[in-house]
Amino acid sequence: MSNPETGDTAGPNTGRGEAHAPSVDPWKGLRGIMAGTLFLEAIVIGLVLTVIARLDDGAHFQAWKVWFVSVLAVAMIVAAGLQRRSWAIPMNVTLAALAVIPGFFVHWSMGICGLMFAAVWAYILYLRFDLARRMAGGFLPSQHD
Repeated sequence: MSNPETGDTAGPNTGRGEAHAPSVDPWKGLRGIMAGTLFLEAIVIGLVLTVIARLDDGAHFQAWKVWFVSVLAVAMIVAAGLQRRSWAIPMNVTLAALAVIPGFFVHWSMGICGLMFAAVWAYILYLRFDLARRMAGGFLPSQHD
């Protein structure tokens, strides 16, 4: 915000002084949350193998289902380590969608688990939007130390 009396054109004034770039990386915490969520989702998706093996005397335990669930769980674990990349958010949403849509074809319980994690990812995306808005407005505590 500019101040016409002093000629100051520094960052926005939030009542706590002039804002500057955050002294700590606020995205680091969010990346940690996303990595942890992917790892937990991989564990849950991996446990679907026990569900399809035991229910209905193993009628759902087919080779393509085992491969799909296994590859998806491993992909989620690998993706947990790639959260610094610029394409991490689209990758996370794609993996979550793969747990929901094809998940119902594997077993309805996998689709339900995928829906629950889709809600978690929607909330994480909201947190990302809110963090970006607060950074742009200069409202983060680390922008005033």
